[in-house]
Amino acid sequence: MPYYVYKVTAGVTALVKNIELQADFESFKEAKNFAKDKRPEVASEDGSILKIIFAENPLQAEEQLMEKRDAPIIQEWEK
Repeated sequence: MPYYVYKVTAGVTALVKNIELQADFESFKEAKNFAKDKRPEVASEDGSILKIIFAENPLQAEEQLMEKRDAPIIQEWEK
C-alpha cells in the first residue's frame, strides 16, 4: 500500500477541510523526506499543513483525513 502526502487547509468550519494530494510514494522514507522538504514553503503560504497517510487508495486516504477524531484523554501523570 502506498503512502500519500496531502496538503490540508482549514475550511469554512471545523468539520470541513480542504485537502489536496501532493504526491504518493511506495516507501515511508521517501514520503517523509518529501514532506520534510515541502513543509516550510507550504506552511508559509497560507497556514496549511502536510500530512502523510498510509492507505490502499486515494479515496480511503481522503476519508481518513476527513474523519473527526476525538481529542486524546490526558491522564493525571501525563500533565
